[in-house]
Amino acid sequence: MSAKDKDSGRIQAVRNPKARHKYLITDKYEAGIVLLGTEVKSFRAGQVQIGQSFARFVKNELFLFNAHVSEYEFGGEENHDPSRPRKLLLNRRELSRLKVAIEAGGKTIVPLRAYFKGALVKVQLGVGTGKKLKDKRQDLKKRTAQREAEQALKSYQKR
Repeated sequence: MSAKDKDSGRIQAVRNPKARHKYLITDKYEAGIVLLGTEVKSFRAGQVQIGQSFARFVKNELFLFNAHVSEYEFGGEENHDPSRPRKLLLNRRELSRLKVAIEAGGKTIVPLRAYFKGALVKVQLGVGTGKKLKDKRQDLKKRTAQREAEQALKSYQKR
């Protein structure tokens, strides 16, 4: 059996659909994440939610808060706490850039997606500013117009 056949039943990436709706993302970073063994097994089973999560600095270290990794079904007594803060791994230069951006004000760090890169679990972080209601409405209008244009093009091509 090839590697593709083995991974076909597993989840490849967990996305945060609300991040791009709520925030205007300017910079992206890829970070490692410190997980326990049962958390990795839950992640492979696709039992992860990052929709309400955010990253914050605690004593010059970056942590991911409110990421829900369900308890592993067969974990027993050694199971993990589903909503514990998890440390994110970045190099020192990236951490200092993030800290300067956050301290400047008006910006936040949100996870965009979590995925496997080989055997390691990675989290794509985005630095963004919150959108106003007006901006959200404009984005919705753009997407609706784009969708209608694509549908009209498809119907025209079928003729």
